[in-house]
Parts: sequence; C-alpha cells; structure tokens
Amino acid sequence: MSVVIAIDAGTTGVRSFAIDTNGAPCGTSYREFTQHFPQPGWVEHDANEIWEVVQTTLHELVTKVLAPGTTIAAIGITNQRETVVAWDRVTGQVLHRAIVWQDRRTAARCDALTADGFLPTVRAKTGLVLDPYFSGTKMAWLLTEGGVAASANLALGTVDDWLVWNLTGGINNGVHVTDPSNASRTMLYDITTRTWSAELCERLGVPLSALAELRGSAERLGVVTSNVAGGVVAGVPVSGILGDQQAALFGQACLQPGMAKNTYGTGSFLLLNVGGTCPAPVDGLLTTVAWDLGRHGQYTYAYEGAVFATGAAIQWLRDGLQIIKSAAEIGPLASSVPSTDGCYLVPAFAGLGSPYWDPYARGAIVGLTRGIGRAHIARATVESIAYQVRDVMDAMAKASGTPIAELRVDGGASVMDLLLQLQADQLQVPVCRPMVAESTALGAAFAAGLAEGVWSSTDEVSTAWKEAARFTPKATPGAVNALHADWLRAVERSRNWAV
Repeated sequence: MSVVIAIDAGTTGVRSFAIDTNGAPCGTSYREFTQHFPQPGWVEHDANEIWEVVQTTLHELVTKVLAPGTTIAAIGITNQRETVVAWDRVTGQVLHRAIVWQDRRTAARCDALTADGFLPTVRAKTGLVLDPYFSGTKMAWLLTEGGVAASANLALGTVDDWLVWNLTGGINNGVHVTDPSNASRTMLYDITTRTWSAELCERLGVPLSALAELRGSAERLGVVTSNVAGGVVAGVPVSGILGDQQAALFGQACLQPGMAKNTYGTGSFLLLNVGGTCPAPVDGLLTTVAWDLGRHGQYTYAYEGAVFATGAAIQWLRDGLQIIKSAAEIGPLASSVPSTDGCYLVPAFAGLGSPYWDPYARGAIVGLTRGIGRAHIARATVESIAYQVRDVMDAMAKASGTPIAELRVDGGASVMDLLLQLQADQLQVPVCRPMVAESTALGAAFAAGLAEGVWSSTDEVSTAWKEAARFTPKATPGAVNALHADWLRAVERSRNWAV
C-alpha cells in the first residue's frame, strides 16, 4: 500500500496523518507540546520540543499504526502560520522560544507604526493589518528586545520552515524554505509582486538574508535524512507546504472562487477562495495567498477572517473555570438549556480579530442574572463561536458582492451538532461537515501527493471530498438577527478595555 503523510504542526500539538491513494485516512499519531506564558499576553513554544514531537509522531505512525511494508510516497507540511522561530543555521541552536501567533507583546509597536502612517503601505502590499498577530513585528522584537543578533547565520522563519530544515538535514545542508501561503502571513511578503518586500523588511529591521527561500506549495523541496525519527522516513520526499488554514481550504476542495470553509480550532478561520487576481484590501478582512500550485494550478488568493478564541474559549471553561472536565462535555451541557436567558460571552482573551482588529478588547460575560448557571454559560460559549463566524461571513459577503451559498466546516468543534445548527441558523445557509474531519492534514497531504504524481490534478482532489452531514437553517431570520444584535452590544462592551 502507498500512502502520503501530512505533518500537521498546530498550536497545541502535532499530528502525523496518513492517507491512501483514494484520499482515505489510514493512520494518525498525535502528541501535545508545552504552552509557555511568561507574561500576560505573551505566548511561547519551545521549537526544539515541537521538532521532538514531530519525530515521535512520525515514528509511531510508521512503526505502530501503518501496515508493515507500506510505501510512503511523500510528506507534506502544514502548520500554525504566524508563529516565529529564530535559529542559527550553522550550529542549529534555537535562539529564543518561538513567539506564537496568539502573542500580543508587539501591540505597542503596531500602534506606533499606525501612528506613523504605515498602515496603508501594509494593507496595499500584504493584504494584512498592523496587528501583533502577524510575524513581522515578532521578528523585529526578537532582533531588539529579544536579544537575537542579526548575524549571517541567522534564520527567521515560521514553523513549516523550521520543520523542513530539520527534515532535510538541518545543519547538514537542510533547506531553508517556505511557501507563499505562509510568507503572506508575515507582513513582509508583497502579495502583488509575490516576493519578499525590501521596503517592509527595512522598516521593521528584519534582514532579507535571514528569511526563507520562496518555493511553491506543491513541489519537491528535499528528502528526509536518515537521522530523522529513527530513519523510518529516510529518503521520502518533502513535497508540499501549506499554512494550516489554506491547507484546510484545499482539503475541503474549495478550489473554485466563491467556495468557503471555516475551521473551528483554537481560533476560527474562515477563508473564501477569490481566484487568481489579487483583490483590493477590504476593511475588517485579510487578503492572503491561498496557494501556489505552479504547474498543477493557478496562484490563488483568499479573503480571510481570523477569530482568535473559539476552541480556546472551551478550553477556558475546562481549565480556567472548571465548568466541564473535558471538551466533549460542552455540547450536552449547552444543549441542556434551550437558550442562554440573555447571557452573552465575548471570548476576547487575546483581543478581537476579524472584523474588529482590536488588540485591547478583553473577555466579558454580560447579561448575568441570579438564574444563570453553568449550562447557560456553556451555551453562551458555543453561541459566541457561531456569532463570531457570522460577523466574518457578513463582512465577506459584503466585500465579494456575492452571498456565500454554503459553508464547509472542519476542526475539533465541528463534531458538535449544536454548534453547526446554530451556525446554519445564524448564516441562513447550509453548513456541511465532511467525511474526513482533519481537513488541514488532508490538504497538506493532497498538495504533497499532487507534487509527486500520486494525484494527477486538482479535479481528483475535488472528487475525493465527501459530505458526511448537512445542517440547514431552522430558525427564522428575524429571530437570529435579534440575538445577533444583542451579541453586537456585548462585543462593544468588551472593546478597548485594556487601553
């Protein structure tokens, strides 16, 4: 049997995931890694620990999960995108803990750049906004307050870059590369010229020489060396890179303009395929590169809305408030009451993303009365996810000028029928859950397999996508709009809190 493996390096853990030539899952291995919170608003990872977990999951997948004698055709990489790793290419030493996409330490720097009139340049060149979410100001912080020296050996990259470098040899000629889907999240990549921007790098003080070589999203980048994961994947080509949300868009077969997906992960990320022409910036939304398929298809752009805390809000109920003991309990608990009785939770623990972009917002619970209990708060948490996704979808429909006909969904919380019904009601369109829930890993595997000829075209990717469940609207527009209006009132009470 021949398989393609995806390494899905997420925010809280790593999954090594295999699919066969029909696109069907045939094995997975998962491990979490440590989250570090050195100061309020700061989030860090140990890049060496991430690499160790990658090797552990690869070894377990190949030796304990896959059938003996299985042939591995290719490996694809998908990753948390804006998280920054700094390392020395000669010694292999990691020079600072990785600064995670959730980290807010550069909010003041972003404010200063905005005050200096730099936002229009950022919007025009990158499609992004001046927010600490993105990699550029994180890299600038590492090179100043972080104490990282801008030497000739310095490598600055996202997690995909760090993993490919290690897989292909590390200090022994490992390749320092990334693809446009990840580069477009750094605030240093010009999505109109499709190159690193010397102007943006100079303004932020990031040396171009430290950045990765730009390669395609579906092409052979190198081969795995024998010292990786006990040699079980030695010689396998590393042939695809996609940022996690673009990988999910690809894995959901949203390959035509106008198709949209949402991933319910730590945050929620709604992407709309807008085709091969770079659109003008739109207030409240990001413009990003979906993928560069080279000879396999066109260079494709997407609108994106990033919601910072959805699954993270459920984790907070479990770990912070201890209202639930496991994430799986939230659906039954939230369903045990018919409504929140006017209670709203705004999970702005790390500020608000699209369409607000307010790094100073903070979490709030409003509408509390003596009759509110743990079930109401659980339901308010689930509803907050649906409301935030609607906020982004409304902005996308306005920007594109075309209502979105359906939403394809994936990620951990997509198993919750209550959430998907609430989502369909709020959007007033069908919400579709696929047969393979791990769309992020699936997309990375498809990209790598496409590069190596496992699949001959993107049409085969579309054929492989299968629907498992469809949720259609049950509530009336008037009812859901009234609830959403109160949600917007709650959001306003959370905004600009930490100024």
